[in-house]
Amino acid sequence: MADIALECSCGKVKGKAHNISPATGRRVICYCEDCQNFAKKIGRADDMLNAHGGTDIFQITPSQVEITKGMDQLRYLKLSEKGIYRWYTNCRQTPAGNMVGPQIPFIGIAHNFMACGNDRDKILGPVRYSIMEKGARKPDDKTKTMPTAEKSANKFPFSLIIKIFVRLFIDKIRGKNRPNTFFKPDGTPISE
Repeated sequence: MADIALECSCGKVKGKAHNISPATGRRVICYCEDCQNFAKKIGRADDMLNAHGGTDIFQITPSQVEITKGMDQLRYLKLSEKGIYRWYTNCRQTPAGNMVGPQIPFIGIAHNFMACGNDRDKILGPVRYSIMEKGARKPDDKTKTMPTAEKSANKFPFSLIIKIFVRLFIDKIRGKNRPNTFFKPDGTPISE
């Protein structure tokens, strides 16, 4: 396991993701409309989305994330009233991660926020799931193929839902939703 540096594109926000390995998280590429809309809304579609509109995300627990510098730069966006919290940095609009809420031991860290460099595949492991592929777009350059994943699905696969819920249940019992860098102890977001 390794500790991975977290950093926005200008360096004002820094932190660490602790105990990272293919066994402690799940790497997915999501092609959903919400991920694409979020990338466009913060002006980062060019470097957040792959050629087909997918976002490379590493799913871990909030207790594994520590922000050491620039907490005042963290912001969130919800694309709908019941939508998830999509965190980014105010300084350079760097996508940080997405969460359901403070009680759920889950955060999907965006690849832009993880300073893995060329070691991404080695540290995070292969992409296990490619989800919501019905939202994938066809690039102008027809030579660009979809990234490979162990499993692919047009929607959110039932097998992945089961795995996530089992993992959430175990992580909740273990208290892995705390500490949570993105929410105050009373459950309110650290940002307006």
